[in-house]
Amino acid sequence: MRSRQRGEETRNRILDAALDCFARYGYDATGVAEICQCAGVTKGGFYHHFSSKQAVFLELLERWLKGLDARLEQIRSGAETVPEELLRMTTMVRQVFHDAGGKLPIFLEFLTKAGQSPVVWQATVAPFRRYHGFFAGMIEAGIAEGSLGPVDPALGSHLLLAFAVGLLALGLLDPHGADWGQVAQEGMKILLRGLESEE
Repeated sequence: MRSRQRGEETRNRILDAALDCFARYGYDATGVAEICQCAGVTKGGFYHHFSSKQAVFLELLERWLKGLDARLEQIRSGAETVPEELLRMTTMVRQVFHDAGGKLPIFLEFLTKAGQSPVVWQATVAPFRRYHGFFAGMIEAGIAEGSLGPVDPALGSHLLLAFAVGLLALGLLDPHGADWGQVAQEGMKILLRGLESEE
């Protein structure tokens, strides 16, 4: 039991060190040696937990997405209508930037590597497709409850995803250029004016 706990702690140390290194130096410029040095583990210790640098990278992507999923579920559970759910989701923007603590550039690394590696592409595009289905389902629910107008759920979902990804990219490129949490809220209100039912 104790050795399993130590193993889990070492694994998490490696993941945290890799996140820091990838965000600072980029994926390509970071080697296993740098991750080991930052984590305070040997290469043997690294390879005991991960088969490659890419395996660490993919686990970081999965960990990030699980955190987003948990937040989305928490937000959805307290809303009464779909527009309210969507507006409440914009509160995640400030939290995502705050929690990232300067490590958000790894989001760009995920997108960059997705264009270069079929394995990373698959791991990256699968959640995007899942989120597309998630938002399309929300729009369908909004149409059914009468809070949203008769819009194409697939198109509306693409629009919401483009808005979310665009906000992340802008926040990365110009972190002090705006209050991105406020931009998210006001932008969602504009989007909702186009989606909401006129009745």
